[in-house]
Amino acid sequence: MLVVYPQTKTYFSHWQNLSPGSASVRKHGKTVMSGVAEAVSKIDDLTNGSAHPQRSLHASAAILSHNLLVVLAIQFPSDFTPEVHVAMDKFLSAVALALSRKYDKQPNSVCLDSSLS
Repeated sequence: MLVVYPQTKTYFSHWQNLSPGSASVRKHGKTVMSGVAEAVSKIDDLTNGSAHPQRSLHASAAILSHNLLVVLAIQFPSDFTPEVHVAMDKFLSAVALALSRKYDKQPNSVCLDSSLS
């Protein structure tokens, strides 16, 4: 995501190394994917999960969702049918919405999308 969408680097300017495969990037990737795995386990109640949304994920949820869909399509071409694509897109959209709602309830949060306020 940091390579294809360089504007996302602004959220990680405190990292010394933003190159693909760096320790910071790998650690954050594991954190994000652990959050997605947690969302799968709480699919029936996403808004009450224990994930703590971060400004970077809140602002980049659509980009992240798109990137995950592209990676799934590349890694599993025969399994990534139109039906799977639609299901994954719907799930990732629900995760993004749940994170957005949790983020907007946090003190001092700023809603980045005027249509949500």
